[in-house]
Amino acid sequence: MEALSKFAACYIRVSTDEQSEFSPEAQLTAIRDYAKKNGYILLDRYVFKDEGISGRKAEKRPAFMRMIAAAKEKPCPFEVILVHKIDRFARSREDSVVYKSLLRKECKVKVVSITENIEDDKFSVILEAMLEAMAEYYSLNLSDEVKKGMTEKAKRGGLQSAPGFGYTVENNVLVPLPNEAEIIRSIFERFISGEGYFAIARWLNSLGVKTHRGNKFENRTIEYIIRNPVYIGKLRWNPVEKTRRNYDSENIIVADAEHEPLVDMNTWETAQKRVLEIKAQWRKHMRPAAEHKDWLSGLVKCSECGSSLIKAGSHYWKCGAYAKGKCSYSQHTSDEKLKDMISDCLKKESRAKYKLDYQIVNKSSASQSERALLIAQIEKADMKLERVREAYYSGTDSLDEYKNIKAVIESEKAVMQKRLDQVEIEDHRVDYSSIVKEKLKNMFEILHSSDVSSEEKHRAAHDSIKEVVYNKSANSLEIVYFASIIP
Repeated sequence: MEALSKFAACYIRVSTDEQSEFSPEAQLTAIRDYAKKNGYILLDRYVFKDEGISGRKAEKRPAFMRMIAAAKEKPCPFEVILVHKIDRFARSREDSVVYKSLLRKECKVKVVSITENIEDDKFSVILEAMLEAMAEYYSLNLSDEVKKGMTEKAKRGGLQSAPGFGYTVENNVLVPLPNEAEIIRSIFERFISGEGYFAIARWLNSLGVKTHRGNKFENRTIEYIIRNPVYIGKLRWNPVEKTRRNYDSENIIVADAEHEPLVDMNTWETAQKRVLEIKAQWRKHMRPAAEHKDWLSGLVKCSECGSSLIKAGSHYWKCGAYAKGKCSYSQHTSDEKLKDMISDCLKKESRAKYKLDYQIVNKSSASQSERALLIAQIEKADMKLERVREAYYSGTDSLDEYKNIKAVIESEKAVMQKRLDQVEIEDHRVDYSSIVKEKLKNMFEILHSSDVSSEEKHRAAHDSIKEVVYNKSANSLEIVYFASIIP
């Protein structure tokens, strides 16, 4: 089994702001040489690369996160991660400590720098911490310098973001797109004439107009356009955070730019005045913070577009996408009717004299059965066999070593397969239909009990029901339960 302990992975990262470091190809060549000299097998599938990506935040490095996920597999497919330098692994000391600790304690995986001689002793802890601190200082200092430059550019009205709807970019200056520019003017004219965000979004979607990202228009898309000073020849930038919908942030910089405005100042000011009137009008109708969610919130889906139905007031539900102008079908129903339909389904299925006809589509990860665990273990055994076979073909293991290791793994696999066959037979003896009926009966009683709080009803419904698909035109609904209602 010794050969199984010789597998390695490698991680390569290159960011766009670093021009002097080794290219990804050079890093990989050096790592392969190191692996060969030190007896590690480095398979192509365990070479992870993030190119043009900063090392500040691990969650924003897709290849890095795939590597961590691979290390968590049981059994772990490698025992060491090779990097060209420690700062390739992470530039944040917090990330470095967290992920190295996770790899070491949970996965038994060590991170090794092939160019920095860090021994496995007490002094190495200090040396490695110093290298990580230097990498983080470089990253933070670089970020500060870049942000200073961008702030100065924003104050001069320089472009540093993607062009908004209505514009394209030529020579780093916004240039109007005739068709989109006309749509922008129509949006402003409709808005100051009294149309709301919702009505304008529906109008654009009915014409088949899409945003620059290829999406349909929503309420918030229209509001963003109405409140964007780019359309009066200015550029807006926030050096501290993303603006999102916080248009009044004190950090926002607005400066005159070189591009052509699409609306005049009088139209702009009239539109901003109406925005404030709308905000003042709706503030008094906001839902109280202490109000509890309905137990159906988030469960009911529109059969037309798949979006959630939202509760409007206390008496009826409507498609959330339709309310934003994205769905063309007005999927709405009264609160009483919807809950009566769901109750009828629960009652009918829990009291049925016949066996329920059902199909398990997926299984909740929180309730993995022995059957699911055995299947996973057999798949891992197959993966081991493949790795051992690759080790033999690469010349790392001799034929005798390959045969011995293969025999051990296949013997373990045979034992697991035998137990799986037994579990399959036992599963057929269990009357799952009765179990499901009992679960549905309990849920029905909880949802109709006056002694149960709204929070408990919400929890009970969301623990068992995955979604309720409502179809107004067919006057029907389909309830999809989590597979976890079957133990």
